[in-house]
Amino acid sequence: MKTLGIIGGMSPASTVLYYQSINQLVNQACGANTSAPLLIDSLNFEVIANLQRQGEWQAMGRILANSAKRLCELGADGILLATNTMHKVADDIQAVIDVPFIHIVDATAGAIGQQSITRVALLGTAFTMSETFYRDKMAEFGIECIVPTPSEQAVIHQIIFDELTLGVVRDESKQAYLTIIQALLEKGAQAVVLGCTEIGLLINEADVPVPVFDTAQIHAMAGATFILSSD
Repeated sequence: MKTLGIIGGMSPASTVLYYQSINQLVNQACGANTSAPLLIDSLNFEVIANLQRQGEWQAMGRILANSAKRLCELGADGILLATNTMHKVADDIQAVIDVPFIHIVDATAGAIGQQSITRVALLGTAFTMSETFYRDKMAEFGIECIVPTPSEQAVIHQIIFDELTLGVVRDESKQAYLTIIQALLEKGAQAVVLGCTEIGLLINEADVPVPVFDTAQIHAMAGATFILSSD
């Protein structure tokens, strides 16, 4: 099996989900007591969150690139970044490594394409929803992202940072998300993309009448597939 390096900690709640999901998938494939060969560099999310608020993306790019280099030096055969928002600096990471980088949008767009869906509702942090890096990448696969209004984005973002990243799940927050999702469906969305790795703690496919693409689970599956792949 290949060793996968994970840049994690953003947030710890979602990094735990990745760890559990990848190990479960590898064990299901191999049986017995098999577990996944993983290297995890868990960064201090408070440092990253402060830099996000300050718009210091170059600084964050350097931090994540250094993390990727550390993982490669320890023997990682591939790198996975366990967060949606920080894929804004994916190019900075890819520029300093010579191993495959498993991009969350590549994995998610592939899953969406299998169902011939072309318009999706995108939920995520304010950075993911309001900036174009995520939507532009989706557009490369022929997928249009419909995003909430600015006021709705503020609600989604606050719940992510004040609740979900801390592992807090509240019924009233779930209802707020479902109300926003319904508005996006009325605008023509054929499916919902949970474009923040923590949103799956709050929303799942049983909650809405259209397909739900949980990027954390899809990305974890891509990571497990990489681990199990032959050279």
